[in-house]
Amino acid sequence: MTLFRRLFPHPLLTLLLTVTWLLLVNGWSLNSLLFGLGLGIMIPFLTQAYWPNRPRLSRPLKVIEYVLVVLADIVQANIIVARIVLFKPNAERRPNWITIPLDLKTPEAITALAGTITMTPGTLSADVSDEGHTLLVHCLDAPNPEAVRDEIKERYERRLREIFE
Repeated sequence: MTLFRRLFPHPLLTLLLTVTWLLLVNGWSLNSLLFGLGLGIMIPFLTQAYWPNRPRLSRPLKVIEYVLVVLADIVQANIIVARIVLFKPNAERRPNWITIPLDLKTPEAITALAGTITMTPGTLSADVSDEGHTLLVHCLDAPNPEAVRDEIKERYERRLREIFE
């Protein structure tokens, strides 16, 4: 194992933690950058024993595309949910439980999908089957559950398969 890998067992996590710290302090100075970098180095180093099989990203640059799609969907879903809550009578709402069959195999990809669904307003990941083959999702208003299922599989699951598998 190289010296770089010993000091930075998870370089992307180090970068993510450093950037997250800078966003949390809502500004940047040399002190906050150094403290964030210190956290970004210490946390992965101290927790590396708990990550024996690190997830491998087969196409890491696809993460940028995925994040942009998710952010755009979150903004759009906020507007849709606001319209539903403010203007759609309860009697006209069609909440639904949707079972989504998963093609994803890695736990990290399934977790990312479940988290994405939960972060998007109007949907909530409720359960994953024991074998990890299906995901149970609740939708605030889904008159066509098959369309919602197909959209989740196409917009999110397909991209996560490209990233993780």
